[in-house]
Amino acid sequence: MVPTPGTFGDDVAFLDEHADAIVLANGDAKVVVSASFQGRVMTSTSRGDEGPSYGWIHRDAIASGERQDHINVFGGEDRFWLGPEGGQFSIFFEAGDPFDLEHWQTPAPIDWGGWSVSEQTEATARFTNDFELTNYSGTRFSLSVSRTIRLLNDVPRRLNLPPLESTSVVGFESENIVTNTRDAAWEKETGLLSIWILGMFKHSPETTVVVPFVSGSEDTLGAIVNDAYFGKVPSDRLRVSDGVLFFKGDGEYRSKIGISRPRARPIVGSYDAAGRVLTLVHYTLLDDSTDYVNSMWEMQDAPYAGDVVNSYNDGPPEPGAKPLGPFYELETSSAAAALRSGESITHVHQTFHFQGPEVELDRIAQQTLNVSLEQIESAFSP
Repeated sequence: MVPTPGTFGDDVAFLDEHADAIVLANGDAKVVVSASFQGRVMTSTSRGDEGPSYGWIHRDAIASGERQDHINVFGGEDRFWLGPEGGQFSIFFEAGDPFDLEHWQTPAPIDWGGWSVSEQTEATARFTNDFELTNYSGTRFSLSVSRTIRLLNDVPRRLNLPPLESTSVVGFESENIVTNTRDAAWEKETGLLSIWILGMFKHSPETTVVVPFVSGSEDTLGAIVNDAYFGKVPSDRLRVSDGVLFFKGDGEYRSKIGISRPRARPIVGSYDAAGRVLTLVHYTLLDDSTDYVNSMWEMQDAPYAGDVVNSYNDGPPEPGAKPLGPFYELETSSAAAALRSGESITHVHQTFHFQGPEVELDRIAQQTLNVSLEQIESAFSP
């Protein structure tokens, strides 16, 4: 039987044809991961092989098999990266290069080539890789990465939600461990790394990103949102309300936002009103964590005052140019890793998709994001 286009089964068949597809399943809740693409979670579904596929996959890039400059945009709901992206400790720019798109280059170990599968069960898969990186300031890093993907069961209980009557759900997590394998310690003065997990999802005109934040005075907590990554985000694309901000995930305008540690809460989400899909992301946010790498594309006065949560909306980088996808992203980062030789840092990133009737999704949104579906859907109303 040929899978229906757009379904999870169709994506699995495509990946099987062009790379590798490891399917983790618990009934109709399924995810597909790939060792060929650095152990990414490529996509997931809550409704079996004939159900909708929630992750964004760049089929043209995968089918071509050709390595691209700057970044290989394969897609995936949960991919492993490292920060910082910009600044004097950047691992995406070479020493002396200007911080622009022409000179930006994703480090090869997190962009191209397969990782080893060291463990696999019906609901888990573990990937590993050892490699070296050198930052903008010339500091060399040797590291070992262990990345375990787990399909999660009993999602309502995990999130302290009542039983779901008509709503389907899939939940999974990546447990990401980075170990310093160099003889020397990683030190703030010469640059630190952080674990950076990015999820790429299908955009739509009716998709809105929802980011709860800690309310309070800017004199005490700093700015609510960093919206200067690729130029200030227009007000019709970013709305700040009481304790929550809304950001368009329509794939039509290249823009990015970030939330700093004093403002961060351990949850971010999005809602696709057309498909009635509510997405939640939970992540590791330690009470005593203060230093986060700064990924702004500039030389920095405060290289450890970076963001914890980011959302990126793809679009043309300039008029007439092609977008990377388009897609939108939900991203989380670990604290900066000041590791002695042999020490490790762990960052867990969990993704949940709920699909069902609005009445149930509304209850979930209010209990987890502290907003109603009506608030989300009307966020950008005139």
